[in-house]
Amino acid sequence: MNATSLAQNTLSPGIIIGLSVLALLVALAIIIAKLMLVGKPSEMLIISGKRQKDGQGYRTLIGGRTLVIPIIEKVSRLSLRNMQVQLEVSAQAGGGTMIPITVSGVANVKVSSHPGERGNAIERFLDQPSEELQRVSRETLEGGLRAVIGKMTPEEIVEDRDKFVQTVMNEVTDDFRKLGLIIDSVNIQNVKDDQQYLESIARKATAEVISAARKAEAGRASEASIREAEASAAARRATAERDAEAKTAEAASRQKSEEARLSAEKAIAEADNALRIRKAELGREAELKEAEQQEAAAKAEEARLHATDIQTAIAQRDVAKAKAEGDAASVLEEGKARAAAVECIGQAIHKHPDALKVMLVELMPSVVHEIAKSVNNIELGNITVIDGGNGQAVAGAAMGRARALSESLAILESIIGVDFRELCKNIAGNIAKSDRIEKPEQ
Repeated sequence: MNATSLAQNTLSPGIIIGLSVLALLVALAIIIAKLMLVGKPSEMLIISGKRQKDGQGYRTLIGGRTLVIPIIEKVSRLSLRNMQVQLEVSAQAGGGTMIPITVSGVANVKVSSHPGERGNAIERFLDQPSEELQRVSRETLEGGLRAVIGKMTPEEIVEDRDKFVQTVMNEVTDDFRKLGLIIDSVNIQNVKDDQQYLESIARKATAEVISAARKAEAGRASEASIREAEASAAARRATAERDAEAKTAEAASRQKSEEARLSAEKAIAEADNALRIRKAELGREAELKEAEQQEAAAKAEEARLHATDIQTAIAQRDVAKAKAEGDAASVLEEGKARAAAVECIGQAIHKHPDALKVMLVELMPSVVHEIAKSVNNIELGNITVIDGGNGQAVAGAAMGRARALSESLAILESIIGVDFRELCKNIAGNIAKSDRIEKPEQ
């Protein structure tokens, strides 16, 4: 058994059918790819060989795809791109001048894709080289140029190129439509003549242009001067207006500033006044509180002093009472002692009548001392004792004091009623008698 028979035995009928279908599809795709025709947007495809419904023996395709039957149908291509056609025409200008001029330029021409015009281009240029299309286009345009040049003067051709070009295009549009072509643009590059007519026109035109330019420049300068003067005047007016507005604004600003300052000062003054009033109120409140506190303190101090005075008075009263009681007791005791002494003295005097005299004699030294002090206290001022040399003046001065003492004793005797000399004698006698009596007893 070989490998082929083994593979046939191993493949099932389903797989074989699937592979067959796949191979058929691949073959069909390859055939369709070969028969499928795709057109570009920049070209027109002409499929000929089979009559169409409209009676034409071809059909066109731009930028699409279609199936082409081999052998039966044939495919041709016609470019839709622009082609440049160089132009140069020599002809006599019209308008009665009959001046030969030469016009050179370039035109952009292409095959029309319009359904009503493309058939004309297919009939005339299919399978023709592009040079043929350019030749036909150039001859057609040059014919139109000659016709237009014969209708226009050289001045019109030179001065108004746009009008000249538009006239040329209008002249050849119908011819190009019959050819199935379209003129996209015509550009006139140069216009000249052999008789220097155009040059003279150009010089004249240049002079006119220069003159017009000078006039325009002068006019512009004048207008510029006028505008400058007007602008300067307007600027001065604007400056004056701005200055006036600035001054007005400044005055208004100063006024507002002054009003704001006055308002601020008023507010400050009101605030200060309110502050002073508040301070005064607070001061009065503080004074009232301080007065109340002082009054309370005074009342408290008064109460304290009152209590202290009462306590002091009570203490002083107690001290005075105790002192008075002590003094009273002392006086009472002293009185009692004096009374007892007086009573004893009275009893002694009663028993011994001379006892009174003896007491008075005992008191005499002190009495005499006091009298002497009184005499001694007599001030005689600054007295100068002048002695004659015998000492009598000094002795007289000394005796004066003795006489004063003697006179004082005499006055005392007259007051008491006791003769001190007699009393002394009696006392002395009584003492001697008592001594004599006591001695025997001893």
